[in-house]
Amino acid sequence: MDNLLLGFELFTYILLMFSLGFYLIQNLQWYNYKITRVLVNHKKKSWHILYFFMPVLLYYVVYTIFAYSFYLLYLPILFLWYKDQDKKLVVTGRVKRFFAVLLIFTSFFAYLKLVGHFDIYSVITPLILSVLVSKLIEYILFLGYKKKAKKKLDSKPNLKIIAITASYGKTSIKNFLYKILKSKYKTQMTPRSVNTDVGIIQDINQNLRDDTEIYIAEAGARKNNDILKISNLLNQNYAVLGQVGTAHIEYFKSEENIIEAKSKILASSKLTKAYVHKSAIKNQVNHQKLDIYSDKVTDIDSSLDGLSFCLDINGKKEKFDTNLLGSFNAENLACAILLAVELGVELSIIKDIVSKIPPVEHRLQVISKTPKYIIDDSYNGNIDGMIKSYELIKQYNGKKIIVTPGIIEGNETLNVELALKIDEVFDLVIITGTQNKTILNRTINKEKIILKDKANLEEVLKQETNEGDLVLFSNDAPTFC
Repeated sequence: MDNLLLGFELFTYILLMFSLGFYLIQNLQWYNYKITRVLVNHKKKSWHILYFFMPVLLYYVVYTIFAYSFYLLYLPILFLWYKDQDKKLVVTGRVKRFFAVLLIFTSFFAYLKLVGHFDIYSVITPLILSVLVSKLIEYILFLGYKKKAKKKLDSKPNLKIIAITASYGKTSIKNFLYKILKSKYKTQMTPRSVNTDVGIIQDINQNLRDDTEIYIAEAGARKNNDILKISNLLNQNYAVLGQVGTAHIEYFKSEENIIEAKSKILASSKLTKAYVHKSAIKNQVNHQKLDIYSDKVTDIDSSLDGLSFCLDINGKKEKFDTNLLGSFNAENLACAILLAVELGVELSIIKDIVSKIPPVEHRLQVISKTPKYIIDDSYNGNIDGMIKSYELIKQYNGKKIIVTPGIIEGNETLNVELALKIDEVFDLVIITGTQNKTILNRTINKEKIILKDKANLEEVLKQETNEGDLVLFSNDAPTFC
């Protein structure tokens, strides 16, 4: 009987450790494996109390009867919590290594308890050690991967590298540029929204082909030197410093700090030319290799039928037409066009590609025009882009519905500004997520629905919309926000 009880205690301890480890690694993956971001920047810190600190506290306080609350309460609510997440844990090599390390430390501390060194199984210490040792392992592996990627790039002296950063529009510029350049060159780009040094290194090592002539990389930042790390890795020939604004201001504290961090995209010894938006020239107005592309765009005409604009190319005004929506895409396209001209793509070919270029997924992407006009702008999360999209929607002659969580990486002032614009344009507002619901609900006077569970969105839209209505999905928030 004693052996049976001992085995049950041991099994419960191991299951507890892996449950806590699971919660921990899920949150670390959401926040790019930065423990400080999990602790400081997490939008739902109450989860940490409920799913991590509370079970640990109960384990130590009511150890003798802990198993009852663990099996009957904690495991079921942890399961339901995970079931509700829309961004579930991706079991990568890093995740597997974390659990392997956790198993080693859990086994070691279980052994110490069994041989009488402790009166109770240790929980906090093996978790801390697992995180620290895992971080050390990943750092050592990262240095090896980085060296391999650098060696691969150095072995391709004729490869032209383009690095793109911005607060807004960097993914769109990357995609537009890729569409144009691949008409003449063997071109590759970083996939999806991969924009960290770790992600770029992985892409270079795994995907960069030997015959690639141009490599386009997107560069993002949460810290001051993130862009500099990418510039040091790529040593790019061309740089794009797009529109800079208040996106991620919670990390940088001021727009000046954002500009300073983003400007490090210019820190390349091989830099031939840099294409810079006027919003980002405060600290480098005298840089000799700059082309202020946004100043060359004129005569923008944006409607729900498409976009046209003129662009000054080598002193001559050229007109471009495209099916893309949104006036801001004129500047995004202008940047891509000017860089393509610099790299020798014929203007007639560029114009043809621009006229047919598809939207980037989830960025003012028209899903359908009938029976309901549905536009997916769920990857647009900045104040400027969102308000410009609302100005576009304002032209629609019919009922207008918006589905939005507001601005996730923004303060109350920005969300109030957004809410006032929403109130001006839309007839029905469906508020998703919890982060900004109080601000939006308080500021918006139009008819509102506060959606507690996004799983019910389809049913709500069926009930509240009719043929001829326009539905805009404006920004999106994962359930952990």
